[in-house]
Amino acid sequence: MIKFLKPPQEKLNSLLECYQTGRYVDAEKLSVSITEEFPKHPFAWKVLAGVLKQMGKINESLVVGQKSVQLDPQDAGAHNNLGVLLQHAQGRLKEAEESFRQAITLKPDLADAHYNLGNTPKKQGRLEEAEASYTQAITLKPDYAEAHYNLGNTLKELGRLEEAETNYRKAIALKPDFAEAHRHLTLLKKFDAQDKQYSKMQELYLDKNISEEQRCHINFGLAKACEDLGDLEKAFQHYREGNMLRKKLLNYNINQDMELFRQIKFTYPGIEQNSLTPDKLTKNLMPIFIVVLPRSGTTLVEQIISSHSKVTGAGELNFAAQFGSSIARGLSDSNTDSLINFRERYLFKLQSVSKGNLIVTDKMPQNFRYIGLLAAAFPEAKIVHVKRNPAAVCWANYKQYFVVKSTGYCNTIDDVISYHKLYESLMVFWTNTLSKRIYNLDYEQLTVNQESETRQLIDYLDLDWDEKCLSPQNNKRNVATASNVQIRKKVYRGSSEQWKKYQPFLNGAFDSLLSP
Repeated sequence: MIKFLKPPQEKLNSLLECYQTGRYVDAEKLSVSITEEFPKHPFAWKVLAGVLKQMGKINESLVVGQKSVQLDPQDAGAHNNLGVLLQHAQGRLKEAEESFRQAITLKPDLADAHYNLGNTPKKQGRLEEAEASYTQAITLKPDYAEAHYNLGNTLKELGRLEEAETNYRKAIALKPDFAEAHRHLTLLKKFDAQDKQYSKMQELYLDKNISEEQRCHINFGLAKACEDLGDLEKAFQHYREGNMLRKKLLNYNINQDMELFRQIKFTYPGIEQNSLTPDKLTKNLMPIFIVVLPRSGTTLVEQIISSHSKVTGAGELNFAAQFGSSIARGLSDSNTDSLINFRERYLFKLQSVSKGNLIVTDKMPQNFRYIGLLAAAFPEAKIVHVKRNPAAVCWANYKQYFVVKSTGYCNTIDDVISYHKLYESLMVFWTNTLSKRIYNLDYEQLTVNQESETRQLIDYLDLDWDEKCLSPQNNKRNVATASNVQIRKKVYRGSSEQWKKYQPFLNGAFDSLLSP
């Protein structure tokens, strides 16, 4: 039998057709067959890497992607594809960035590589670099809807809201069914009955061919639009449907969080016994942990504190969970060495976002789960617990589309109430053992008595008074959370009463959260 130096063209065409039409099982079988017969031909390896990625087999796709680059190191597309795979692998963003830069070196006009390069620094909070890469991608490919969309996200985090809105509109003009762009745009504008975007979202909502993920985004977008238009009953219906879809897509079950909280309480006594003592620790940086449930005012509080000249606001950092979750849950040892290791790893990462200041805020809300571990590993740290009206918190969580999967409890009214009770129970647990370490800040009091509450907070943090802390709306730092539009405005009262507009549709669900 005669062996081809390369696969027959009809085989390659068939493979490409399978991949492009989403027949990934057939594409996998065919690409494996070709790589076995022609192991040095890079094309089938390149396609196989993409197929495995689409099937969720990230580790396998990485190996195959590296093989395709080895076989054809001058293929810019292969380097770009490998970079995308590395972005999905935890802790390999630096390698991903190198792959994208190599792709650009080989093919400077490869718009996809510039776009993907932008995604890498964006994940690390280097927003100006991300902006430059997205802008270059758009220069090379003006109809690049995804680049306009991510440029919009970046500009929103930078506080340049009008420019962000312009880019969301461009993304939608180029791709009218871009559901995620629709949802983001709704958060930057006020709707009226003649709004063309509202009509387009209604059209998409009625389209039976859109995916469940698209329908989820459109529901949240329509809920915001209906809220603006004063049709609260319809808004509630869209919030409910969007949340039901989100819960289905996440496959969330409240039992997983109940077990997590049980593990944390059970493990803490062993952690407490090994608490580190201040006199034996190197103290180059001091973290300030701002904790509570999401949508409870942590962004505002961080904005106030980081207005101080000696403080850097680092936003929501995942370092505590990344390095300490297994200790807090009892899945790894909680001895002195493990606490020191956790502390050193956290501070090393914190240094990279400190921007030269020695005091840095970490406002990851759900660090409330790790208060015991944080108190044990950082005896010098300040812990600020923001208390807010429970009904307001639960409603704000329910109506918010969260990208992260750890907030799956938000997607039904029953789950969000149950989770809030788990949170309250854990905070009672921490207070009973660590009351002197936790500063309780009342969000409602902060909005009513802004100056006095702010002065008390700054005093607790052992900082000299800085008048800029009274004007958090002037703090121009980057903000990546859902509050990045709201915190550009002055502190205002009454936000905790907004949920009451929906009280007629809640059927008394929040009654158990209200004070007698």
